Amino acid sequence: MPATKKSKTPPVKQGKFGIYVNPKENHAVRINSPYWFPPAPDWAFVTDEVNATLLKIRDLAKEQGLTPTPERITWTSIPLLD
Repeated sequence: MPATKKSKTPPVKQGKFGIYVNPKENHAVRINSPYWFPPAPDWAFVTDEVNATLLKIRDLAKEQGLTPTPERITWTSIPLLD
């Protein structure tokens, strides 16, 4: 049986892709590529479900105690890197 090639790409750590919330700015961002990951502590990982709806994200943010006003959370875009 021939040897299989090992991938040169390191595996993505579980919990990296998903939805993050910035409670100070009431923003949510969807991360589904390694282009940019939100830095802690400003951003909190909420769920690994990249297709979560904004209503679900607000519920999760409230359950996790991230904000007293989850209804104010809105989508934002990732920053453009140079």
